[in-house]
Amino acid sequence: MFSLGSWLPSLPGLAWGWALLDALLQGLVGACAVSVLCSLLKVYLYIQCLNDPERQAEKEAMGAQRWVLELLHVVVLTGVLALVGSRVAALVVLEFSLRAVSTVLSLGEGAHSSQLYLLCQYSLGCGVSCGLSFLLEGALHRTCNLALAVGLAGLLATYARRLARHVCTLYELHSRARYCGVCILLLTSSHGIPRLLRNALAVTFAVANLAAVALINRDFLSTAEAVRFWTPLTICYTLLVIYMQEEQQQSAGGRAVYQTVLVRMGGLFILLLTVGRWTDVLHGLVSLLAELWCLLRAGVMLEVCWRQ
Repeated sequence: MFSLGSWLPSLPGLAWGWALLDALLQGLVGACAVSVLCSLLKVYLYIQCLNDPERQAEKEAMGAQRWVLELLHVVVLTGVLALVGSRVAALVVLEFSLRAVSTVLSLGEGAHSSQLYLLCQYSLGCGVSCGLSFLLEGALHRTCNLALAVGLAGLLATYARRLARHVCTLYELHSRARYCGVCILLLTSSHGIPRLLRNALAVTFAVANLAAVALINRDFLSTAEAVRFWTPLTICYTLLVIYMQEEQQQSAGGRAVYQTVLVRMGGLFILLLTVGRWTDVLHGLVSLLAELWCLLRAGVMLEVCWRQ
């Protein structure tokens, strides 16, 4: 029978046919999850700036963002998550989970929570992709299940984006006039958005970590191979977390955040050169660009978090 992949060129980490469709659907679900996170966080930060007379410039900067870039952000993340292999995505999830636990234990709750939510964008997409890959592995109707997941995720992302657009354009007027039900609800309960995001992210990363460990371990034929992989991984990630905690205490601001990304991805790159495949190294470079893209896209909200 005619096979699409028989004459198309082979690319590292990318399959043609139904496998490519499944990868794109998984990536789209992860990108929609990131979009929901950013939209809800924008609603929260916008209302916080609106209630503070000294932060009106930051409020106007968030409201002036072009909404077309939201769609571009989803498209770029979908392509990146579809290209990046499950091994590298799993490593990204494990690294961020360890760093997030360390940050929460050392800093506690407060203004740092919002910044941590923005830093987890790409890791969240990788976590959703890993979770779907593990939960639907071997399923008879995998593509149909992924299509249903895309429909639900797209619906949530669309409504979250509409909510953020409504808040940035009409919340100031509606909150004074008290005739919009959505704005009245946000006026009384917008402070609960960080708690909602924290609980949702905790569940998502709990499932993603289990899936990540299972996806990595399935490539090992013996316990000795697994030990040779997990031992340098544990040492590397522990040293990275200790280093980044010291850097965060000594410096603050946007430069420290971008420097942290470079150090994290540099450590991952060295680890993959030691125990990974050459395709994993390529995916590590793609992950670095994706992390920087997410941070640049959320630059205005990061500025708001730094000044809190």
